[in-house]
Amino acid sequence: MNSSWTIKRRAFLAGSAAFSAAIGAGVAPRSAMAQAAPRRGGTLRLSVDQAVAKLNPLLIRVNPEYLVAELLYSGLTRLGTDMTPVPDLAESWTPSPDLTEWTFKLRSGVVFHDGTPCTSADVVASFEAMLDAKTASPARNNIGPIDSVRATGADAVVFKLKSSYADLPVMLAYTNARIIPAAIATGALARLDREAIGTGPFRLVSYEPDRQVVVQRNERYYDRARPYLDRIEIVIYPDPTAEGSALISGATDLMMLTLPTEYARLRQAQGVKVLRTPSGQFCNVNFGCDAAPFNDVRVRQALALCVDRAAMVDFVSEGYGTPGNDSALNSAYTYFVDQPMKKPDVAAARKLLADAGHAQGLKATLIASDRPAVRTQLAVALREMSKPAGFDITVQTMPHATYLDQVWKKGNFYIGFYNMQPTADGIFSLLYTSNATWNETRWNNAAFDKAVFDARATIEPAKRRELYGQAQAMMHRDVPSIIPVFFDLLAAQRSYVQGYNVHPRGAVFRLDYVSLGDGAPRRG
Repeated sequence: MNSSWTIKRRAFLAGSAAFSAAIGAGVAPRSAMAQAAPRRGGTLRLSVDQAVAKLNPLLIRVNPEYLVAELLYSGLTRLGTDMTPVPDLAESWTPSPDLTEWTFKLRSGVVFHDGTPCTSADVVASFEAMLDAKTASPARNNIGPIDSVRATGADAVVFKLKSSYADLPVMLAYTNARIIPAAIATGALARLDREAIGTGPFRLVSYEPDRQVVVQRNERYYDRARPYLDRIEIVIYPDPTAEGSALISGATDLMMLTLPTEYARLRQAQGVKVLRTPSGQFCNVNFGCDAAPFNDVRVRQALALCVDRAAMVDFVSEGYGTPGNDSALNSAYTYFVDQPMKKPDVAAARKLLADAGHAQGLKATLIASDRPAVRTQLAVALREMSKPAGFDITVQTMPHATYLDQVWKKGNFYIGFYNMQPTADGIFSLLYTSNATWNETRWNNAAFDKAVFDARATIEPAKRRELYGQAQAMMHRDVPSIIPVFFDLLAAQRSYVQGYNVHPRGAVFRLDYVSLGDGAPRRG
């Protein structure tokens, strides 16, 4: 783990008065301001490995969709490269002393792509749509304990919260927390399935979900200097080898996700620059904790004791990662509390399995999507590691679209894949609390919920660390999912691409800061 980056993360979100004052100022990171002036113009062609199946920013679910939404829409805040919140549609924000009410001052003169003004009424309507259960937006449970949102004039909104919450400016940068016109938010959301009406740095030109998405510069973007590019073409490459070859040949300029197996090849290619950053991104083995056999904690604990975590790092991430310990947090998170690292113990695993009534072994089918391919690699590794303890696991791989429709949030035993969230509350409330948007494990542990909810409402950093430590210890002990490895994020680009940095969040891209230097091809 990059120690300097970790130190910056640990300095963030301290929950103190100094923190509140700093984020209230809404100042961009110094590193961003120190960059040399980029060149304006040109077309960037980038590749992604999955279809952009959803265009509605309130409903997006996977990285290529997050990418497109970020190009076309704005939020109140966005994440800087160091995970701190920086201004987007909000110029500044100020909390009440007890952090139960936050006031956001909006930029003036912002317009949607159709030319209509963006005002506080649009912000209120957008958040009311996100918070409406009928919308089914992942933002609903991931943007904080919001009780209500109201406008105070055309250029300010006030968030009234159900409890104290220090993380609100960070979580309002959530991938689905985008501002749309009030007229659409209040009853015409289906329009956003095929068209885009946002305030983002680019406008939609064409949308072919399985082939290509094209955007062009929004000339009325609130920052007149950005974006630097004229146009971005997002090309879908289902085959990772073909995707890497396209970058090597110059057919594409930027590869948003590089598999470890392709990374080594790209590193040797002329004119290609490989990119790598540590992250809290992980694959996990999700159990349906409400159904046999995984409703017995001993079965889950037994399987966890089969895992050689150091070997998993080598096999699944080709060494580009760090061991996981069945907690959703690693040292990239502010409130990470270390637990004793689990080691393979076949004898102990066999005993737990026998105690759970499976002395003759246990058969199960483990499902893995084919995107990204590390899911299948993890499933195969687990199958082999668990055999000596008596597990007989059949690995079933399926197309990602089929997985999303038939298995995700429904299955009893499958491989998940998740980006790092900006806060501990963000990842816990996304996946593991009883009311989590993606409560795949159905663990529904009341003590865990209480620790997370109490930490959310706590200002004092030491107390927050204690509560989040309790939550991590419960995950480590009860294993709602096995988390054996955290991934470094890998990408690659042509050497003439300037200003792109792999964001540790994994779902943040900041392409409005990217430009093309000498050697870039001319594309009409």
